[in-house]
Amino acid sequence: MPSDDSVSPDPAAAADAVRDRVDEIVDEATDALDRAVDEATGVPTDDGDIEEFTHDGSTLIAERRGDLASPRTFVLVHGIGMGRKVFADLVKHLQDGAVVIAVDLPGYGEAPEPPRTPAIERMADLVAAYVAHLGRGPVVLLGHSMGTQVVTEVAVRHPDTVDRLVLVAPTVDRRRRRPWSQLWRLGVDLFGESGKVLLLGAREYLRAGPHLRRKMHAMLVHRPEDAYPRVRAATLVIRGEWDVVVPQEWFEEVAAAIPDATAYVVAGHHHETLIRTAQPAADELHRWLADG
Repeated sequence: MPSDDSVSPDPAAAADAVRDRVDEIVDEATDALDRAVDEATGVPTDDGDIEEFTHDGSTLIAERRGDLASPRTFVLVHGIGMGRKVFADLVKHLQDGAVVIAVDLPGYGEAPEPPRTPAIERMADLVAAYVAHLGRGPVVLLGHSMGTQVVTEVAVRHPDTVDRLVLVAPTVDRRRRRPWSQLWRLGVDLFGESGKVLLLGAREYLRAGPHLRRKMHAMLVHRPEDAYPRVRAATLVIRGEWDVVVPQEWFEEVAAAIPDATAYVVAGHHHETLIRTAQPAADELHRWLADG
């Protein structure tokens, strides 16, 4: 009887090979979709200088562009559900004559999900540690939406890291802290927004999906109104004229609470004013910096 020297395939190894191939296909499809979204929304498809920074168990991703010879540094911090790529248009308007760094906070964008969802104060400590790590001195620190809560805490807890502070669409209105109120207002605000805002925002929210409920809780329990009077940096507070998430009365209260604040309203814009087109806010930011 002839001998059979053939080796029977290992089912476990075959299954592993199939899973690896499926993972490769998913990664390739995800990368292609990301490129398509970037191209459709005007986000540069070439990355700037990317850095991963870890402090106290949480990691952020930072993307740097601009003029390293310039003494001025902007650090941009996004809102809930977002990531550094929502600042693409703003970066274009700031990077000439400055270093501009946009970050993904832990569990957002491309930053890994931390073991525990950090409080706003812990994220502020992380951002402050990163600014100190840069070694470029105090920065112009800009936050959008939830990012305004983070940068406000940076300015209060680590004042030596902040030269100027910029709060765009500051949350959370102290009269409207319930999650369903926030979600309803955001939905109303997005009605009629541009396709660019909706497409880019949807992509970033999907990335931030894990533990989004816990992230919303961390945002809502924070009380920025307690921190505003302790801000010592000169501050520019910006609101879109049609922003439903940040009512005019709350915007005025924020500006009045900060000792050295300048208020500016972007005509015809909603909550996501920096995504739709950042030029009006960037122009005002440049004027404000020049006057100071």
